[in-house]
Amino acid sequence: MESATSPAIAVATRIAAGDDRTRYDSVAITLHWLTAALVIEQFLIAEVWGFFERPARQFLLSTHTSLGVLLGAVLITRIIWRLVPGHQVRAADVGWVEVASKTVHYALYGLLALQVVLGFGVRWSDNKALSLFGWLIPSPFASASNETHHFLGEAHEWFAWTIIILASVHAAGALFHHYVLRDDVLLRMLPLRTRAQDKA
Repeated sequence: MESATSPAIAVATRIAAGDDRTRYDSVAITLHWLTAALVIEQFLIAEVWGFFERPARQFLLSTHTSLGVLLGAVLITRIIWRLVPGHQVRAADVGWVEVASKTVHYALYGLLALQVVLGFGVRWSDNKALSLFGWLIPSPFASASNETHHFLGEAHEWFAWTIIILASVHAAGALFHHYVLRDDVLLRMLPLRTRAQDKA
């Protein structure tokens, strides 16, 4: 009869070989939390710049557009990194929970990509250069109508709220796993030191 410890030995062997694929690597973790920080920062700046006068408002707007471009670059890097063989991680759940989790992840990726494109569209539809940390990127298109510019602005705002709501659901799900189900879903995306402290 097969020993009851065989599965544990097999897991330990894969971990020793660095092939357990139960947690994300440091690059994926860094890109994940950088994305989260940029999304929150972008949302907050957009919500508060209306309370400021020039030049503070212009500074916030320039910062928003610059970090929006950075967010796009981080998102592209995340997608490329996930597609590189060896960087995929096994799903933490199975069945409908796995499907729901993947749906939320893919929806966030899609919404973030569209939001970045809309950001370019809002700026350029008004025939204004987009500021990238002081470097101005002129619009490659002719000025759009006021209706088009307004539509892009409204869509950009609605997408922002949708992303924040969906990201909050995503975060709430991770916390539910950690504090209620007490599994390692959240720990998979925490830095190594934080994860070790949490397990201690």
